[in-house]
Parts: sequence; structure tokens; C-alpha cells
Amino acid sequence: MPHQSSRQSRPPIPDRLPMPLVDNHTHLDIIRDDGPPLGVAEALAMAAEVGVTKVVQIGCDLESAEASVRMAHEHPGVLAGVALHPNEAPRLAASGTLATAYARIEELAADPRVRVIGESGLDYFRTGEEGRAAQHASFRWHIDLAKRRGLPLQIHDRDSHADILAVLDEVGAPERVVMHCFSGHGAFARACLERGFYLSFAGPITFKNNQPLREALAITPLDRVLLETDAPYLTPHPWRGAVNSSYLLATTARTAAGVLGVAVAHLCEAVTETADALYGPW
Repeated sequence: MPHQSSRQSRPPIPDRLPMPLVDNHTHLDIIRDDGPPLGVAEALAMAAEVGVTKVVQIGCDLESAEASVRMAHEHPGVLAGVALHPNEAPRLAASGTLATAYARIEELAADPRVRVIGESGLDYFRTGEEGRAAQHASFRWHIDLAKRRGLPLQIHDRDSHADILAVLDEVGAPERVVMHCFSGHGAFARACLERGFYLSFAGPITFKNNQPLREALAITPLDRVLLETDAPYLTPHPWRGAVNSSYLLATTARTAAGVLGVAVAHLCEAVTETADALYGPW
């Protein structure tokens, strides 16, 4: 019997959710080369088949930010987020094009279908000491943009928990902050919740070795919980490693409901209400 998480096979469609659900963070424009391709229309149709009827499409560089805005205009169930990923900032700074990139992101952020600034933040896993100054400067710029536009900020945080909070405390966080793909333990979750942040959980809550992450979810009030795929990455168990897509949020949602001790329908309803309050009408 082939291993269920084979990268070359597409995971089966889960049972339909009892209530509609929002995928808080996905990348419909990214096509992985280690699995079957999935076009935007097909991905959205498969998601709708299981009840995931709305998605937040996130652009991480200029090309994907522009693509995200186009998708949001072409598909009623899509809203866009635009930003420069923290790993983009050092590259753009080194090439002398960071200021130009900022200007274009600011233009795109004015589009009515753009409802969030993100993902921005810090990533100490892929960028070393030499790139951290550019990351910090870019993070501060995006925080300021979110404030000026009155939009939520979705934060990318990889191996940088303390510095994320330090920067936000120093400059002042936007009114609405979402910790995308939350990856911390209970103490970090509490620190974020004390600041009024929302925590968005992805496929890793289903991984057997991620009990600390499930503990973080368990202490998060239901009205501060969001769910996401971060597709095409972070595919939930038992298909870890395969290409992820929004339809698999149904699997993550069922695990999340179990961790929180609520009915799946109640979780879906609460997450959708929170997303609607954060991002406005689709």
C-alpha cells in the first residue's frame, strides 16, 4: 500500500463540513513542482465542495501581490493580502529596489479587494544575521502601512517570537493583528493574546509531535481563532508532504474542533464570523 503522504498523489477530498469556513491564508498562485498542479478555479471549486467558500489569498512579492489582487477581482470568494515577505526584504535591499517595491505594495494596498497587509514579519530560519536589519526595517514599514490603511496585519514569524513582540511593542501594533500559521507554545500564545492578537492555526496542529502547538490552540479563546492552510505547504496529517490546498482545511478544522472541545459546526461558524469581522464582506 503506498504511503498516504506521497508527494506525487493528490490527497482525497474530505467529508463536507457542516457549516461554511474561511481559509485565512493561502497561496493559490504558487505551483509546487513536486506534486500534481492545481489551477486557481479548480482549487476554489474543490474547496467549495467541502464547505470552504472563502479564502484570503496572500501575495509575498510584487508578482504574487499583483496576482492576488487580480484573483480577488475575478473570484467573489477571494480577498487579497499584499506585502513583501521578510525573506524578500534583504534581497530587494541588496539590489537597491526595496523603495520601489514599497511604493508598488502601497499602491496595491489601496485596492478595495485588498483587506489585509501580509504576510510581513521576521524569519530567522532562512535569513541570517546579515539580512536581519533589512527584515526589521521592512516589518516596521508594513506595520505603518497597515495602520495608515486601517487594515489588519498578518504576521510571518519563524524562529523570531521574542523579536516580533519587541518590534510591535516598540512601534505600536495595528488595531488588528493576526499571527499567521501560529507556531509557538502556550507562553507565546498567552503573550499574543494579552496584546489582543488573533492566532491562525494550520496543518501542523494535526502532526503527532506537535502537542505544544495543540496546547497553544487549547488556551486560545474561540473568538480569537482563525484557521488556514498556507497552501500549497503544511498539508495536514496523514498527507504531510503532499501538495496542500484549501479543501484540506476541512481536515485541520476537525482536529481543531477536537482540541477546543467544540462541535465542528460551532467552530466553523465562529471562525467565519471572526474572519468577516476582520476583513469585511467578501
